[in-house]
Amino acid sequence: MLLTIFLSIVFCVAITLMMFSAVAFIQDIKFFSSAPKEAQEALLPRDKELFYGARTIGWTLMIFSMLMILGTGVISIWDGIRSGFTFWQFFLRFVLIFDIYKIYDMICFDYFLLMKFHFFQFYFPEIESVYANRKYGYNIKSQLLKLLVIFPAVSALAAWICTFFVR
Repeated sequence: MLLTIFLSIVFCVAITLMMFSAVAFIQDIKFFSSAPKEAQEALLPRDKELFYGARTIGWTLMIFSMLMILGTGVISIWDGIRSGFTFWQFFLRFVLIFDIYKIYDMICFDYFLLMKFHFFQFYFPEIESVYANRKYGYNIKSQLLKLLVIFPAVSALAAWICTFFVR
């Protein structure tokens, strides 16, 4: 269980690093596909780097965060197989990692970074008007759908597949 909590933290750090690299350094509007349509329409393309080498730093951080996410998956599966996990143990591990991440995403990204601290609006001031009258970030329905339906379903499928490799 301690490993699962640690992997959840690593997963959250990796997602944070990925978001930070996309928003602050790479600044490519293709990374904002999950934003509301009105925010996507308001975004202006950034042809010029924030500073020399910003995109190189951003892509380096992005690759590192992807490796962290991949490592989280590999370690969680490898440890479960090595420890002889049952379906329910795999399921609990996967659903905890995903749900801790999603709760972190909803609280830290959508509420604090977007609504309280205006992190995204600092780098993309043109979206300020889109979020001006909102009390919460966006996509609360899709966020809850992921938290309560999609992530448990994916966790169950992954747990079922992993049980084929346990001796």
